[in-house]
Amino acid sequence: MMKQLITALLAIILLIPAVGTAGASDHNTDEGIDERFGLPILVLGGNLDDNQKQEVREMLGVTDPESVEEVVVTGEDLVRYIEGEDSRARMFSSAKITRQDEGHGLVIERVNPENITQVTDTMYANALLTAGIENATVEIASPVKVSGHSALTGIYKAYEVSGEELDTARLEVANDELNLATDLAEEEGIDQEKVSELLAEIKQAIAEQNPATREDVEQIINEQLSNLEINLSEEDRQRLTDLFEQMRNLNINFDNVSEQLNDLSTAIQDRLSDVVNDEGFWQGVRDFFQGLIDAISGLFGGSEEEPINESQQ
Repeated sequence: MMKQLITALLAIILLIPAVGTAGASDHNTDEGIDERFGLPILVLGGNLDDNQKQEVREMLGVTDPESVEEVVVTGEDLVRYIEGEDSRARMFSSAKITRQDEGHGLVIERVNPENITQVTDTMYANALLTAGIENATVEIASPVKVSGHSALTGIYKAYEVSGEELDTARLEVANDELNLATDLAEEEGIDQEKVSELLAEIKQAIAEQNPATREDVEQIINEQLSNLEINLSEEDRQRLTDLFEQMRNLNINFDNVSEQLNDLSTAIQDRLSDVVNDEGFWQGVRDFFQGLIDAISGLFGGSEEEPINESQQ
């Protein structure tokens, strides 16, 4: 019996540091302000109430209102950036954007991904590179479950507020790209990271091959679909071709962001192979600890204490 107890306690000691590290917050607000870029910009969804806005501030590590420039994004902003959208669109997704030095790359983090259900970090990164946004840390959050699409508009507004002029044609293509990415994941049943990998690989191939015609673009897309063993309907193949033909016509030069595309591809591969972030893994850890607690309780003849029902105080 004592041998069982010692084994259980050793297992707890070995596993606790790993669990603690995985859950640690990365939102460090004590790094100081880089005066070359101004304050980080906090963009809050216009449909959030005051309590939800404060919840978002806390999620994004904003403890001092003077440490950020705060703006609100609404449906009116959406139609200014994206032609044909609805000004009545509801905006909940929020973001904090911190501009960084050249070479930093584009770092995206959804701080509560369980509430942003359709758009992944790498989908955001792909679309933002298309929009012409580079070298920034972008943290995204929502206090309610949302698809995550409106965060893109908020990020555009943050750059406008910071004095940078973005090409609206590129913004519209980036928006189309994000919509197509989420559609492929939802309708075709393709893993979200696999969709992001496909888009990044097509961009890299376009940068390397510099296609001159729509047929060249179509060939690149078919090659990448084959390489990644992805089967799409003819309709979705045409949607992909239309999207990247738009990019070709806009002369978007992915050579300028090839290093960031490489970083993105690496990040996607890491996510595809990373079992630590798998919910099944963490459920196994929770079950393991509960089993240990039950075993130790049984060894000492104790019983688990009932939680307090506060409504009965």
